[in-house]
Amino acid sequence: MMFTQSTKHAYSLLSVVSACILSSAVYAHDMLPAPKESGAMLFTNATVHSVIHGSLEHTDVLVADGKIVAVGQKLATPAAIETTNTTETATEAGKASSATAALAANAVVIDATNKHIYPGLIALDTTMGLIEIEMMRPSNDAYEVGFINPQLEAITAFNPDSEIIPTVRVNGITHAQIVPQGDGLAGQSALVSMDSWTIEDALVNTNKQFHLYWPHIRWLSSDADKRQEQLDDLSKRVDKVHSAFSDAHRYQLALKAGKIVKTDLRWQALTPLFEGNAQLFVHAQSQKQIEEAIALSKIYGFKIVIVGGYDAWRLADALSEVNASVIYTQTLSLPKRKDEPIDLAFKIPALLKQANIPFALGFSSDWNSRNLPFAAGQTVAYGLTKSEALQSITLDAAKILGIDDMGAIAPGFKANIILATGDILDPMQAAIESVYIDGRKIDLNNRHQQLYQKYLKR
Repeated sequence: MMFTQSTKHAYSLLSVVSACILSSAVYAHDMLPAPKESGAMLFTNATVHSVIHGSLEHTDVLVADGKIVAVGQKLATPAAIETTNTTETATEAGKASSATAALAANAVVIDATNKHIYPGLIALDTTMGLIEIEMMRPSNDAYEVGFINPQLEAITAFNPDSEIIPTVRVNGITHAQIVPQGDGLAGQSALVSMDSWTIEDALVNTNKQFHLYWPHIRWLSSDADKRQEQLDDLSKRVDKVHSAFSDAHRYQLALKAGKIVKTDLRWQALTPLFEGNAQLFVHAQSQKQIEEAIALSKIYGFKIVIVGGYDAWRLADALSEVNASVIYTQTLSLPKRKDEPIDLAFKIPALLKQANIPFALGFSSDWNSRNLPFAAGQTVAYGLTKSEALQSITLDAAKILGIDDMGAIAPGFKANIILATGDILDPMQAAIESVYIDGRKIDLNNRHQQLYQKYLKR
């Protein structure tokens, strides 16, 4: 169950403790969150997949205070100069070089010869930590009753001790967008770290993210009467969406004019969206749904992100007109229409790229989102380059969430790092050795590995 911020604070400490005992403790892993890094670290002689500057051979990465300080060759030598600082004067560059060399000289050295360094992966559109066992309703906190619930926050139901989290981060996923599910305006999502003690520790600061599931008909009946009933119901639900935003808009105007008599938590929550300080994530697949979402954004000037986006590649001009981006979630799906090529869903990321539509790849699941890097690898066989596929689950994912210091191996970026001996987009040879979140080395043990070791000894 998700709560509003005000409702959450209304509960007593006893209620919170009781809830934790009855729910979170039952589904809690026993891997300790990593302690804060104690000093600088220097990864040496690696192949660095920087995302921003391509792949860099025989390259060092210097990390301190949870950030990437420098990327270059032989950083521990006085002659090391950060190649990214090309606009510095010679004197300034010399000072930076000396400071970098001094920090690198005292860093813990991690030999990464013949290994690969990647930025941590960002899983979009997940229910990580909201669902523990899909078929057990008491462990499913992704849904809430009601059609219009913009005030609900998924983060309040997030379980940082979920058994699923360690099984996902072992594939290099360091952060996940946790998204409420439902109909209509389902609530607000959040970006969380995959290693934390508490909700507060896990939460990554971003702008507000509201989620609207655009009404649709899942299966259109072949019976004429039933089909008409479905179409009438669909029309009513679309009208309900427009009515909600119309009411919210009037509320915002009254709020500005100081004429609000009674606070409405639903419309109050939407204030950042109308002020341009939030994004509306519209879950829509078909061309008609996406066109209707674009029309809504034009009325109120919303910043929108299309989630799903099966037909988004067909609407490049319309999406560009409202500066919309896409989270494509159908990478491993079958075609949605009988007359479409069997591999169309696999090709759509390349089609989005060709149409110059900003996009990232998502994997709409909880435990199954572990397959995100392999879904990205699938796109390489259908038109994307390896660097484009990697960017779609790192830097591009961060950009869609409005974050400018995640998703790349470059100075100033957070030290979310994957160290592997193989290609992380290939499930047969990824061989991830270690994962770092904000410079902290994460315990990669998990329930799956424990069970494997247990039955290996049978």
